[in-house]
Formats: sequence, structure tokens, C-alpha cells
Amino acid sequence: MASISYPKQLPTGGRVEVPAPSMGVPEHLHERLHSAVRQLASRGFDVRIRPHVMIGGLVPPSVAERVADLHDAFRSGDTVLPPWGGELAIELLDTIDWRALADARSWFVGWSDISTLLLPLTTLTGLATMHGANLMDEPWELPVEFERWTDVAALPAGSTFTQRAAPRRRSRPWGAWEDEPLDRDRAYEAPTRWRPLDGTAAVAIRGRLIGGCLETVSPLAGTPYGDVPGFARRHAPEGTIVYLEAAESTAPTVLRMLTSLRLAGWFDHAKGVLIGRTGGSTVPGLSQDDSIRRALGGLDIPVILDFDTGHQPPQMPLVNGALADVVLDGEAASITQQLIP
Repeated sequence: MASISYPKQLPTGGRVEVPAPSMGVPEHLHERLHSAVRQLASRGFDVRIRPHVMIGGLVPPSVAERVADLHDAFRSGDTVLPPWGGELAIELLDTIDWRALADARSWFVGWSDISTLLLPLTTLTGLATMHGANLMDEPWELPVEFERWTDVAALPAGSTFTQRAAPRRRSRPWGAWEDEPLDRDRAYEAPTRWRPLDGTAAVAIRGRLIGGCLETVSPLAGTPYGDVPGFARRHAPEGTIVYLEAAESTAPTVLRMLTSLRLAGWFDHAKGVLIGRTGGSTVPGLSQDDSIRRALGGLDIPVILDFDTGHQPPQMPLVNGALADVVLDGEAASITQQLIP
């Protein structure tokens, strides 16, 4: 059985490298990018924006250029934090030198399409990665129940931290960047709570965290880059807690993706599943809850819905590879993560 390893602590004033392995930022959102950089810089971090970040759209720099940029970011930075997700990270998988990334021991932080890269870095090498923040999220204030990604990255290996469920979420459509409220009291306006799929009164789950964005990690199942069953056998004698969030897929598409993961063995070693909030649509006769129940309801393990991860903010940092304890008992809902081998 192999151990999970953890990146170096993010030091005070540490360097944050910002490459764009999936997609860059279009010109009309450059001010939002600069605002995010200013937020990190105001806390003393040395933020380096790599050249390809400023090139937006579906015709990015070549795979070779983006991979070289990612490798160099890991060599140079204490943390690697892409601006956001995108659509094209999957192109890089068979070109990245995964061992070189692991040997650099930088924190890799992201979500959405960046989970296409976070997941294999952890499953292939055993190096912990962090899901739950991109650079472009930096201007928004998190709920008091959550930890900042920078605070988690600054923890030494062996540390433990606990986060509680957010009381409110964002539900309104996105508006113009300059009109967005950034403080926690106005950014999240709708009540939210974690819900057990089967209605069980109390749930307690322990296992190693692994997961990501459903639309981007489900195509990896059955490939060397999505070997979650192998990760569980090698690194998770405690079993796994698989977390997944659908960005925008309809209920039938969610059913298909979850079923494909079940058939690929992703839940064979799972002690529980965490499903993030989604704005994906339903169809007559099949809600989002129905799709999850039909795909995962027969697993005989706890499944928690509306967890604080995904494309309906806020979302909390989740460390792939960390040993986690999830508790849901009425209004009490929390997750404790231990950064232990």
C-alpha cells in the first residue's frame, strides 16, 4: 500500500504561478483577472501570470506550448493556480510528465476543467491536489464556514481542518462583472443545505477524497488517467469518498455519466458519495435527484446531495487524497480533512 504525499507548504509571500492549461481569459474579462491578482497580491503573494493566460477562446496555444508552460509553472511556483477551467485540458493528458509535476511538490489548485488534471496527478502519483478554487474566484468573499485555499495550502502535512456547510448559495444568473456583489452577505442569497439521498436522519462517512467535475472527469474512466479503482487499492485502505459535481448537464446526461463511472468501478471502494449543487435542467419524469437515485441508489452507501462544491457557489476546498470525515445530522453538517499519508 502506497502513501499519499503532500505538497510543500505555501510560505508567506510565496509564488503563485498562473498558467492556462485548458483555456485563457478573453479580453473583456481581463479586468476581473487583474482584480483577482490584486486580491492575492494584497495578502503578500507573488503572482506570476504566464503569457498564454491572456489568450482566450477555443483556439488556444498548442498542446506542446501549454504543457511546457505547466511544467515550468510547477518548477517555479509554490502553488499552480489556473485562472479558471475551460474545455481543452484533456488534450494535455498523454503529454504531461506527471512524475516531474509530483517531484516539484507544488500545490495544484483548481476546479471545473482543471479537475481533468488534478485527478490524474493524485491517482497516478499519490500527490495530493486541491479542488475548489481558481484565480478568477479570488474576488468573492467565502462564507465564514469555509477555509481559504491559501490557508489550507499553508498547513504542514499532518494537519487537520474542519469546514461546515454553507447556509446560503448563489442562485441568480451571472451578471456583468462590474455589477457583481463580492461580499458574502450579498453574494449568496438562497438557502441551501446538504441532503441525504435516501432521507437517512444521520450520516457519517470516512474515506480518502477523490473526485471533480462530472463532465470533465467521467471521460477519463477506463483510461490510465481516471483509474480511481486503482487509486483506492494503492492509496486508500480506508476506502474513498467520491465527490462529483455537474456543471450544467441535463438529468439524463447526469444519469449516463454516473452510471458509466459505476460500471468503471469508481464506487467499488467508496464509503460514500458527495454530489455538488447543479443548475442542470430536468426533463419530464426525470429530475436531477432521480438521475442520481437511479444511477447510485443501489450502492448501499451514503450519498449526500447539494454538497458545497461545484458551479453554484460557494464551494469549499477539498484535498484529493486527504482522509476525510463527513458528518450530516439534521442541521449539523461538516467535513474534517486530515493531511496524513
